[in-house]
Amino acid sequence: MTRFFVDAWDPAYGASFEAGGGGPAAPSSAQVDADVELPAVDWRAIGVRRDVLAPEVVLLVDGVRRIDASLWTAEEDGGSFPGIAASYAAGVVRCDLERGAAELAGARVSRGLFTASPSAEDVVAGRVRYPVHRVGGTGELSKLPPAVQGPLTALEVEVSNAARIDGDLLVVDGPLRSRRQLPRTLGYIKTQHSQYLDARLTAVVTGLTPGQRSPVFRLGTAWGGYSWYLRLPVTSGAPWAGIVRVECSAELTDAQAIELADLSLVTLPRFASTPYKDPRAPQNLIPIAGLERRLRGLLGDARLLHRVLTAAARGIRR
Repeated sequence: MTRFFVDAWDPAYGASFEAGGGGPAAPSSAQVDADVELPAVDWRAIGVRRDVLAPEVVLLVDGVRRIDASLWTAEEDGGSFPGIAASYAAGVVRCDLERGAAELAGARVSRGLFTASPSAEDVVAGRVRYPVHRVGGTGELSKLPPAVQGPLTALEVEVSNAARIDGDLLVVDGPLRSRRQLPRTLGYIKTQHSQYLDARLTAVVTGLTPGQRSPVFRLGTAWGGYSWYLRLPVTSGAPWAGIVRVECSAELTDAQAIELADLSLVTLPRFASTPYKDPRAPQNLIPIAGLERRLRGLLGDARLLHRVLTAAARGIRR
């Protein structure tokens, strides 16, 4: 009789694993070097090593974005271009593991008008300014929301650099992408959209128990880098329950990547959320969830911003 499992995540947030098996994403075609830490034929679960201590300070960084309004710019030649007025914010939570305390270490809010229009100018709506960010191509509407990611990532780097101290560990919510140059930094991927490993190595991952990780492997994707999987504390018996993928810079040595993998195993599980408090438990880390709520509040009232943008488009001063 075939067994089935219920994903612990609230269905409104999708599923924790969305790759392969007829899911939304096909298995990745990226080249994988699985022999970084152990030969692929000897892959096994790795537990916490006794000589590895968690850092005294962990910084967790995240960003949020929101489209405040969709708009069009009219050109002198009679043409027009779509655009979006977007707000985005980035922040850092400093977790002092010695004191057992967490605090907001910094946050910044920015806005922008994203369009391919060559004549677009900054939009001033009341006391709020949306500087122009020109998007390449012909300005298809579908390409505008992803264009916000670049400025948002740059903002995350700014707030991260301002909050760092010697010896801390920085955890970025999501892939590292262009943040790979940051020292002692981990990318934390809680939703698995791609299946990088073959069936035999995947079985090692799905066989992990809470507090174990896979060996480190190297990805030959556009961004490259070292990666590994670990399982957070979880009660569900589903194969991918509580599994996250962690990554670090390709510029590190094998030994440095393995050191960060060991460090992640004694650090990340202590931030895991619980199902009765978070619909994406345990992957949505407690400090990240609190930071997201704070940042969304800093973006301002969406209805008010839409109203002042509409008034600005009509030439009405408020």
